[in-house]
Amino acid sequence: MFRNLARSGNRLTTASTRRTLRLYSTAPPKPSSGPTFPAMLAVASMGFAAYYTIVKSREGKTMPRRKETTTYEEEEALKQKRIAEAKAKKEQQQAKAIPAFSPEEVTVVFVLGGPGAGKGTQCENLTKDYGFVHLSAGDLLRAEQKREGSKYGELINNYIREGLIVPMEVTIALLEQAMNEAIAQGKEKRFLIDGFPRKMDQAVKFEEVVVPSKLVLFFECPEEVMLKRLLKRGESSGRVDDNIESIKKRFRVFIETSMPVIEAFEKDNKVKKISCDQPVEQVYQGVKTIFDEMFADKK
Repeated sequence: MFRNLARSGNRLTTASTRRTLRLYSTAPPKPSSGPTFPAMLAVASMGFAAYYTIVKSREGKTMPRRKETTTYEEEEALKQKRIAEAKAKKEQQQAKAIPAFSPEEVTVVFVLGGPGAGKGTQCENLTKDYGFVHLSAGDLLRAEQKREGSKYGELINNYIREGLIVPMEVTIALLEQAMNEAIAQGKEKRFLIDGFPRKMDQAVKFEEVVVPSKLVLFFECPEEVMLKRLLKRGESSGRVDDNIESIKKRFRVFIETSMPVIEAFEKDNKVKKISCDQPVEQVYQGVKTIFDEMFADKK
């Protein structure tokens, strides 16, 4: 009997053990897999970066720094700054200088021609017959050159002696000052500007800040005739530029700089040409015809 009980107990114990094994045991563990592809890529990238840093350090170079981040306030301030700069640039481009005089009230005629072409003589006649104020850019510069205490005197002297063009800011300032003085004295608001502009940038600047010109009176004359006149004048003028070396420089400068001015104004139909290789009286008759037509509607 006891044997039967023992056998029954052993069977129960064995069954219970089997049930317990089924509850808590699992299939044999699978072999662990290798590293994933993203992990391998990250490791490779870190390795390449380390290698690159070492190579560059050996070459004496440093790795480029990553751009530092900015705050929202900094980004907004930078944006506003760029907008303000763009607006200021646009306004500057659109802004135009306001001339000192109105072309409806003030008449300016540029008188051009090579050195010794006879501009001064013809301007004197126009002053007498048409009430013009004759302003010689050269005379104004020479007067400023001799004026005591002038800060431009030595500069003007050097430019004139070398037959070169005096900086336009000086010449334009002297011309505007002379025009204001003439108007203050009650003279006609008509001006003959003799020997100016000698370069196109001078013409543009003058018309921007002083007044647009009415026309350009151009005296044409052969160089040999002008040379003979200047050498004759040099015998008594006392001018430092009335010598053959300076005269030849002045001829060259006139051709290179002033002729483009004539050509530019011709495109605007503002140039009147007069041949002055003839007697003074005959030249003036041609000049009178031009000015009579100009003022025909004011008579």
